[in-house]
Amino acid sequence: MAEQQQEYKVGDRVEKLCAVCNEERGHVVATITKRGQVSRVDCPKCGTRSSFKSKTRLSGTRATEQTAAPYDRTRTYRPGQTMMHQTYGMGEVTAVIEPQKIDVLFADRLRRLIHAQQSEGQ
Repeated sequence: MAEQQQEYKVGDRVEKLCAVCNEERGHVVATITKRGQVSRVDCPKCGTRSSFKSKTRLSGTRATEQTAAPYDRTRTYRPGQTMMHQTYGMGEVTAVIEPQKIDVLFADRLRRLIHAQQSEGQ
C-alpha cells in the first residue's frame, strides 16, 4: 500500500515533541525543502526553532482533547490554553495579540480569534 505524503506550507501546524518545553505540542512550520517536506519548525510556547523529521510517530493529542473546553468568545484566554473550536477543531492559544485578540494554532494553520468579548446584554 502506498503511503500518502501530506503537503505542508510555511505556517501550517505539525505535532512534535519540543525538546525545550519537554511537551508534545503543535509546532508552526518554518521552512520547507525543495521537495515540499518540512525541515524546520517553531515552538509557539518557547519560540525555539528545531529540525523536523516526518517519520517520527507521535502519540497524538488525546490528553489535551479531554481537557479542552469549547471555544467561547466571551471567555478570556492566555497562552498555552487549549480549546475545541466548532469549525477548526482542537487548538492551542499561542499569543494574546491585543486585549481582545488571540492567535490559536489549529491542525491546519494559525488563526486569529477574538476573546474577552462583552455579551450584548451587558
